[in-house]
Amino acid sequence: MSKKRNSKSFEIALSAISCALAVIFLLVGTLSHVLLATGYIMAQISLMIPLSKGFYGGDALAYIGTCILTILLGAIGQVWVLVPFIMFFGQHPLLNALQLRFNINKWLAYIIKAVWFDFSLWVMYILVFGSSIGNPDVEIYRVINDYILLFIFIGGTIVFLLYDYVMFKVQMVVNAFIYRIKK
Repeated sequence: MSKKRNSKSFEIALSAISCALAVIFLLVGTLSHVLLATGYIMAQISLMIPLSKGFYGGDALAYIGTCILTILLGAIGQVWVLVPFIMFFGQHPLLNALQLRFNINKWLAYIIKAVWFDFSLWVMYILVFGSSIGNPDVEIYRVINDYILLFIFIGGTIVFLLYDYVMFKVQMVVNAFIYRIKK
């Protein structure tokens, strides 16, 4: 058996495990809305598994499979709940891996990813809240709705700085764990 064939089967196995775990976490999140954000994060961490061995194509296919299977297995009536995962969280690990592989300036990459994250938050605001949070007659909700883009841009960018840093560290932990499976 050639080494290339062995690595292809290993890529398929890691990608399948990644996809299966991500689907399970997303389904749990869609069934229990309290765990939705946790489902996004755990599914994102699951999608880091093929990236730990540099299997970029396998990760992309695991992401696509995760989105399709999650919708077919239980989220078909509430696809809007998966929009943040489809738009951002599912693709973020691959983008981080490609950033490292092609040695892209971390600040340039951060700006691009932060704008992408903020745009995803804005789309979710429109889908979930219909462009209006709370009762528009109450002063606090009126202020929030009037300045929502400012809140999303400033707050989202600051939160994303910490989030992106943590996800890079989590990828290193996943890399160390997968390295022990097969050298």
